[in-house]
Amino acid sequence: MILRPYQQDAIAAVYDHLRTRDDNPCVVIPTAGGKTPVIASICKDAVGLWGGRVLVLAHVRELLEQAADKLRAVCPEVSFGVYSAGLKRRDRREPVIVAGIQSVWKKACEFDPFDLVIVDEAHLIPPEGDGMYRQFLDDAKAVNPNLRIVGCTATPYRLKSGTICTPDGFLNHVCYEVGVRELIVQGFLCPLVTKVGAHKPDVDNLHIRGGEYVAGEVEDLMDQDNLVEAACGEIVGYTATRNACLIFASGVHHGKHIVSLLKDKHGIECGFVTGDTQVGERDAVLARFKSRELKYLCNVNVLTTGFDAPHIDCVALVRPTLSPGLYYQMVGRGFRLHPSKSDCLVLDFGGNVLRHGPVDQIRVKERNAGSGPAPVKECPECHTVVMAGRAVCPDCGYEFPPPERSRHDARPSNAGILSGQVTVETFAVHDVVYSVHTKRGAGDDAPKSLRVDYKVGWHRWKSEWVCLEHTGYARAKAVAWWKQRSRTPVPTTAAEAVGIAKAGGLAVAKSITVRAVSGEDYDRITDHQLGEIPAAAQRPASEPEEELFPFGYNVAAPTQEDSYRAPTEEEIPW
Repeated sequence: MILRPYQQDAIAAVYDHLRTRDDNPCVVIPTAGGKTPVIASICKDAVGLWGGRVLVLAHVRELLEQAADKLRAVCPEVSFGVYSAGLKRRDRREPVIVAGIQSVWKKACEFDPFDLVIVDEAHLIPPEGDGMYRQFLDDAKAVNPNLRIVGCTATPYRLKSGTICTPDGFLNHVCYEVGVRELIVQGFLCPLVTKVGAHKPDVDNLHIRGGEYVAGEVEDLMDQDNLVEAACGEIVGYTATRNACLIFASGVHHGKHIVSLLKDKHGIECGFVTGDTQVGERDAVLARFKSRELKYLCNVNVLTTGFDAPHIDCVALVRPTLSPGLYYQMVGRGFRLHPSKSDCLVLDFGGNVLRHGPVDQIRVKERNAGSGPAPVKECPECHTVVMAGRAVCPDCGYEFPPPERSRHDARPSNAGILSGQVTVETFAVHDVVYSVHTKRGAGDDAPKSLRVDYKVGWHRWKSEWVCLEHTGYARAKAVAWWKQRSRTPVPTTAAEAVGIAKAGGLAVAKSITVRAVSGEDYDRITDHQLGEIPAAAQRPASEPEEELFPFGYNVAAPTQEDSYRAPTEEEIPW
């Protein structure tokens, strides 16, 4: 097996840490980024180069099976055993043991001493108390005081206590970390896109226990008929051309409601697994889903870690959560690459993207940190997702109410699931409205701009501002924009431009192409498909035609590269 460059870097970072420090390292690699090959390679070196013994700990059967498979592929010459009640194996003597924590947590003294313990999904080690991981690791260190521990995880934080690496914990330092966006850019993870449900629940009245919404209250809220019907309708609509949809429900009754409604109203078979599903039944359902016999699979708190179905190209979050780790793990089911998909659609019906922010920039509060506002918010007028601190929507000018009154009806949105995620969409234009735009708080003599609003759907608009009254670069772009559309001399005021436009002096826009970058304040209209340029409109004799840019060179006919884009904040008086 040939390791990817970042996997090799991760292994080198672990070895450097173990050589130069006395504490224990943690490796952070995103879900589907390939932690298991890293673990297998460390096992191979620990046994083959240094004659050590290694224990690989995991909490679910799927992770144990993945570790065993990778060990066979990476180091077939290394003898390894498996200790798991679920897999009906109880090996103890091999130099590498892959074990389920539920099977060994009281049995550290029954094994020969280990030199290295590698914990997969290391965020599950509790920060305090007498959990299974803590008891086993305490006992294992008693057997061998020189034991070193290496953690591997995609989410190096906990819901209640923040980071998993602390000076007095079992893991002390993140020695290597690679991000989601970096691996997507490099082609190792599948890109994500997102749609926010049209009907989002009101979670304001939910109680919080242990840092998470009370489970029973969440299920009661999400199980309302109107929410289930709306979510199922959108799931069916959005997944018509998708391969496989994995649905996360809020509880068993809620999941059954989703499954029955998909069958009764939409004629769709949807598999269903919970923590109480019998092993044989669960294996059969998952096998049908992985073989693509089942297109839809609903689960309750089961398939958040260790579940590998690379063809999943839609993940539906029909549950709200305060846990950044759970949010990440659910979304992460769509990270894996597969020839049948170009991206994975995340359907969020619980407000999780707006609550936690882009999945590659999740903000985790340390213990005792304040609650604070959500990192992003949704404009109720044009559906743009903007940074939480903005008072005005950059797309439509909607003024958000003060924080204590900041409540609005939920509406559809394209919230960016990844920061820096670029989305390019082309929209048919159904109507165009021209108006004079004045900067908020500006005086009467401040330069104004021509605002152009394109109707691209039902109550959906995209806007741009043409800075005819400005100077420099903004004026230059405005001149190019105008000459691409009109034979009438370039106006010097926004009011005159509106008059010419309303008189039919501009070519009609048939479609526009919009480039959006998650985390940036402005979408940009990068291209227009225009109709025929009309004959020149009559212009008052007192208005001179502008022949030159203010800085002295002639305006050439705009090329494709000169297509107008919405100015940045520095370029327009926003």
